[in-house]
Amino acid sequence: MIFRLDDRLVFPDPELAESDGLLAVGGDLSVDRLLLAYQHGIFPWYSDDTPILWYSPHERFVLYPDQIKISKSMRQVTRSGRFSITKNQAFEQVIKACSQMPREGQDGTWITDDMQQAYINLHRSGLANSYEVWQQDELVGGLYGVHVDHVFCGESMFSRVSNASKAALIFLCQQEQYQLIDCQMHTEHLESMGAQFISRTDYLEILQSGA
Repeated sequence: MIFRLDDRLVFPDPELAESDGLLAVGGDLSVDRLLLAYQHGIFPWYSDDTPILWYSPHERFVLYPDQIKISKSMRQVTRSGRFSITKNQAFEQVIKACSQMPREGQDGTWITDDMQQAYINLHRSGLANSYEVWQQDELVGGLYGVHVDHVFCGESMFSRVSNASKAALIFLCQQEQYQLIDCQMHTEHLESMGAQFISRTDYLEILQSGA
């Protein structure tokens, strides 16, 4: 069953989501609603020509930071000093760059102008972080996402040069700040680095464990 949200700040039980993970439609992208969504394993994903759609997939594609697989070539890249990596120094630039990256099988972007502003608001509220990869003084890669205590919900990443987004993800994992990174969508790129599927039940237990 797909639920229609109104002005009340509530979400239905994630277990009621459709087979594709679609749970609800409507509502808004306020900081409070987004935070409530992420706290319950729900995230928005839609395009300009649809209403706001809220998802809670039956399986989550996640990465345990201590299990990340770093290839020999990436170890060489990280040791080379080719990149410098910062946190929260260019959030708006990162989300804009992510919205402009062409994606295989996608005609446009789900990171609409409204989505960009919503996550900028989350960032300004201290609830969303970006990790920036620089080559000299040029922003060449990065990622951003929402943090819920010990879980980092990755939203998107981009690379303008080879290995830049991988470097950002490795840096994030090495901070020892998070127990789990929610990758949301499966990609071969992330799978090669150790990401795996877990059930929604297991994901919610980790999300709500507070440890």
